[in-house]
Amino acid sequence: MDPELGKAIAELGEEGVPKDERKRLLRRIAGQVPVRRFGAMFRPKVAVRWMADTVADVAPHISVRDLETLRRHHDGLDGDALADRLIRNASRVTAGVGAAGGGIAAVEWAATPTLLTAPVLLAAETVAVVAVEIKLIGELHEVYGQPVPGTRAQRAMHLVHAWSQQRGFNPLTPGVGIGAVLGTAARKELRDRLLRRFGRNLTTLGPMLTGAAVAGYLNRRATQALGDRIRDDLRQRGRGAIEGQVV
Repeated sequence: MDPELGKAIAELGEEGVPKDERKRLLRRIAGQVPVRRFGAMFRPKVAVRWMADTVADVAPHISVRDLETLRRHHDGLDGDALADRLIRNASRVTAGVGAAGGGIAAVEWAATPTLLTAPVLLAAETVAVVAVEIKLIGELHEVYGQPVPGTRAQRAMHLVHAWSQQRGFNPLTPGVGIGAVLGTAARKELRDRLLRRFGRNLTTLGPMLTGAAVAGYLNRRATQALGDRIRDDLRQRGRGAIEGQVV
């Protein structure tokens, strides 16, 4: 993976990044797509293939904080309160990414030839949002005492798979194993999920500032829903494990 790409995605996923800086980072991510592929990116399959490859490359470099670090960074919060804070913050970040992408698109409408880069912008925004959500999933596992096992690369692929399925990581799921790469079925699942997310992000191309507002709202809502789903899944598994021990 290009170090600049990983760095830009990591910076974009941080909390409190100014709007202009988010726009700059999004442009940097979009700039990592080879120029010869700009036209090809109008074809959804090409865009999704690039996104899937990029997500798989970036995932091992996403920093997931352990429980102790999370508590220290969030005023000693724990359990559901900490999970709610993480979900809220991640939702705000992805909303900011969507607003930044919409802001860039608003400028693009003033210069029609630059609309050729629009699919690249959407792909960059989608990858950035997915990276934030993968980090959220990993940290929610830490909060509920179910850290994802394996090496850094293995944990990354498990989290990518969890994002594709929109549920917590389950080591008992058939086909998960401990491999450090995505199998054919898992990669197809990832592409299908990315295609749905990519299609939703088409709102970013709304004229003027409507795209920024809608994209920010939809990103926030989607991340919130994902976080709630993962939290409920992990909470239920935790209760099941406790009940099993009691029995």
